[in-house]
Order: sequence, then structure tokens, then C-alpha cells
Amino acid sequence: MSKVAIVTDTNSGITPSEQEKTGVFVLPMPFYIDEKLFFEFVDLSQKDFYEMLENDCQITTSMPSAGDVMDKWDELLKEYDEIVYIPMSSGLSSSCQTAIMLSDDYDGKVQVVDNQRISVTQRLSALEAKKLADEGKSALEIKEYLEEHKKESTIYITVDTLKYLKKGGRLTPAVAAIGTLLHIKPVLQIQGEKLDTFSKARTMKQAKQIMLDAIEKDLKERFKDEEGKEYVISIAHTNNLEEAEEFKKEAEERFPNHKIEINPLALSVSCHIGPGALAITATKSIVENI
Repeated sequence: MSKVAIVTDTNSGITPSEQEKTGVFVLPMPFYIDEKLFFEFVDLSQKDFYEMLENDCQITTSMPSAGDVMDKWDELLKEYDEIVYIPMSSGLSSSCQTAIMLSDDYDGKVQVVDNQRISVTQRLSALEAKKLADEGKSALEIKEYLEEHKKESTIYITVDTLKYLKKGGRLTPAVAAIGTLLHIKPVLQIQGEKLDTFSKARTMKQAKQIMLDAIEKDLKERFKDEEGKEYVISIAHTNNLEEAEEFKKEAEERFPNHKIEINPLALSVSCHIGPGALAITATKSIVENI
């Protein structure tokens, strides 16, 4: 039986300090802030990140360098027979395609997964991969499983401010100005590769109801799991834990049969939507704790 290492990046929300607890190895994501290089969870905490974001520092997302990725693989292959590498979705970054090209030099020992996940759903994929590895599955079998089930997940996000969508070019200044004047809160969705507009609300309360309704519809019509036997629900947030805890209570009332947890959204998402955002996900799971 092959000994398989599971590797992801900190977009998953798994921190370097959680490696021992989860059994998943992580690469820290790089960020350039006012042209200075930082690494997520190494010398860039969530607290520091949001302080710099709100101070209008120039923040640019990046991806692990080819050298760092290959160094990690080479290090692990001294102890493991194979590697499953789970980067963020190819629809949101070139990190996945770069890793696939790098893996060509490893004679099948490194399998790169493109299951179009990000943040809390990427975390779940990594934990599922670890469970499958512990059950004796090969790297290729794990990759095939994760990619086969990649569409069995849904994410809805609402933002507290339009400032960062405007800054990132997702809204024109005119639309952002009108939206701010009318107190519009867009509800966004990630269904596979891209972040798209789903709906809009006038208040955070209304936005939360739209997201709960959307999750309920997906569980009933798309996933056929109203009883909560296969899908887990997660609440996520950007520096907004108090609101997230309240949202969790509302979700628990709506979905009493589902286990619901709270996790922060990845910083690579946060820099595009700003602080105060809330998200809810439903994802098919073979692990209990995400």
C-alpha cells in the first residue's frame, strides 16, 4: 500500500500549526502588501491583514512559487510514496495549472487535484483526501474521487461594503456609487469555477434570508439531501465572527438535521470582498468535522 501525503495551501484555512492535528501539509500563500512580501499565517495574521486592508494598503494576491512547491514535494517524497496536491480552484488562480505542469516531472508520484474549491470547501477536500489516504487509496484514486465530486458544493456570499468589489474592478465606480447610495448588498455565488452575482438585497438581514433560501433550494432540488445525511453546512466570514455566530443560529433553525460550523474565509477571498462579509456553504462530505 502506497504511503500518500496530502498537501494544500492556506487558501483552505488550514494553518501551518494545524498540520499535526489534521495530517495535511500546507503551503503558506504569499501576499504583497505595499510591495512587501508576506506569507499567510507565517508573518501575516488575520488581524494584521484586516488592519492593513482597512488602512487602504495596496494588497496583491500571489501564489506559491514553483520553487517552494517543488521543494515541499521533494521533501515529502523522501518519506512518502505519493502526493496529492490540492491548490485553489483553477477558475480563480493559475496556481493549479502551474502545479499540473510541475507535476509532469514526477512520473505520476504527484497528483494535482482541480476540484474547483476555495476556502472552507477546499479545506473539506483536503480533509476528505486525508481520510481516503488513511483508508489506503492511491494518489490517483483520491484525485479521481475529488474531481468526480467537485460539483457537489455550493457557496453564497454577501458583502458589507462595495468598496473592495469596486477596487478590484468587479464593479464600475458608477454602479458602486449607486449601490452604496441605495445600500445594496449583493449576494454572490461560487458554483464551480467563478465568482458570480446571484441576487441583491437592501439589508444584511434580507441578504442572509436570500442565502438561506438558496441553500435550502440546493439541498432539496440539486443535492436531494433535505435530511442532512450527506452534506455539511459551513458559515464563513471576513473578520465578522459575531455576525457569523448569529447567522449560524439562524441556519441551525432552518437546517436542524445538518451539522453547522464556522470558519473564516480565506484571505485571498477577503481582499476582494472586504471585511464584514458573510458566507454559507453546503458540501457533500465523507468527514464529520470540517
